[in-house]
Amino acid sequence: MASETRNWFDQGGSAYARYRPDYPPELATHLAGIAPSRRLALDVGCGNGQFTRQLAEAFDTVIGLDPSAEQIAHAEPHPRVTYGVAPAENLGLEDQHADLITAAQAAHWFDLPRFYAEARRVAAPGAVLALLSYGVMQLDPDLDARFQHFYTAQIGPYWPPERRLVDEGYRGIDFPFRELPPPRIDIVREWSAEALLGYISTWSAVRNAREAGKEAILESFSQDLLALWGDPAAPRTIRWPIAMRAGIMD
Repeated sequence: MASETRNWFDQGGSAYARYRPDYPPELATHLAGIAPSRRLALDVGCGNGQFTRQLAEAFDTVIGLDPSAEQIAHAEPHPRVTYGVAPAENLGLEDQHADLITAAQAAHWFDLPRFYAEARRVAAPGAVLALLSYGVMQLDPDLDARFQHFYTAQIGPYWPPERRLVDEGYRGIDFPFRELPPPRIDIVREWSAEALLGYISTWSAVRNAREAGKEAILESFSQDLLALWGDPAAPRTIRWPIAMRAGIMD
């Protein structure tokens, strides 16, 4: 069978854009509802603007900032979005400007005390700061045990240390704001086995494992998953719980 010899983790650079899950629209709607105004949202560490554009469906104007000029160069335009190159610790915006400040799957890379100082500076009165991430994906029960073993015991040592903060939903970080209770929102996808393995191929831990010569770990996991999956083209439900630390910057 072709699946026995195919390298499922050699997807190429296009895999990131193809397989990375995006946030559901209700997340931006919720954030707009807790912000004091829908005038301006600021998305920090915006990458290629995936979540930035979603915010633009709920706010009059959105600014997306990222320290990577390459990411900004590949950001998809939106009529209500302005992109710029700037680090989280030096946003370069005017004081008391933003009603909502978000960082989606990015805050674990920030110098948080400096970022918080900048967020307070650019925040409008009553503005909300929201740190967002999505956790470890959850598969159907017949797949999940094998996946969790792969994620924790096999590929776990190859994640950068900052990944732990994402897995914890940022619960372990200092968050000195008047915190708001988060809603329960999941990312849900119906994916084939190829799509799931394509997504896993985008992980930095997988890249690090390959560079360390641990292809056997990846091959064993892909073959086990395919054997458990059944028809690899048949869709399965994949869930990622969204974690949110949101607070009012009084």
